[in-house]
Amino acid sequence: MKSAIVTGASSGIGLEISKRLLKLNYRVYGISRDFSKVKFDDSNFVKVNCDITKIGELTEKVKQINKTEEIYILVNNAGVGFFGPHEELNVSKIHAMVATNLEAPLILTQLLLRKLKKNSGFIINISSITAKKWSTYGCAYAATKAGLSHFASSLFEETRKTGVKVVTIHPDMTKTNFYDNSNFREGDNEETYITTKCIADAVYMILSQREGTVVTDITIRPQKHIIVRK
Repeated sequence: MKSAIVTGASSGIGLEISKRLLKLNYRVYGISRDFSKVKFDDSNFVKVNCDITKIGELTEKVKQINKTEEIYILVNNAGVGFFGPHEELNVSKIHAMVATNLEAPLILTQLLLRKLKKNSGFIINISSITAKKWSTYGCAYAATKAGLSHFASSLFEETRKTGVKVVTIHPDMTKTNFYDNSNFREGDNEETYITTKCIADAVYMILSQREGTVVTDITIRPQKHIIVRK
């Protein structure tokens, strides 16, 4: 059975992508700090409790998976965002964003790249629309996502001859718990946000391309732009 690794797999986008990959008959190794709120069981959904910012622990767990499994897909989904004027962010929040959004994906990719080359696999990075434009209320978050997107573009050029497909999805405002600790959220109208299913559908489309065709960059946006202040 082909296997996939998905970070941030206990909720939101990561959980929805994991469910879609399970339907496609992948064994999914979901990485997250806490799976206590996951309400479904599937023998092919392997829950890996790990804080991806603890690089030593992450490295050991991924190496163990890589020894026994044929990894075909890596989804770098886990992300954290803190918003506000940059001078008001404390050092721990900046460090958390860099470690989660950028450092961990770079390290995971390095650990799995030889196997993904061997299997002509996929690296799917969940970035953000903020990677493509200025962000005056979250410039540090946007910088980490822009770094991830640039890394993906460069890595595709580096590895494309080996058959590795490197893809970046840039979602706009998505209805998840991502904004629970922010002072804003998506609008109430369905046209003001995208859903986790929208992103899982994009992953399915990426995997459905004919051999030799790669969709390297997808931006998903709601029809209307409305942000509600809490």
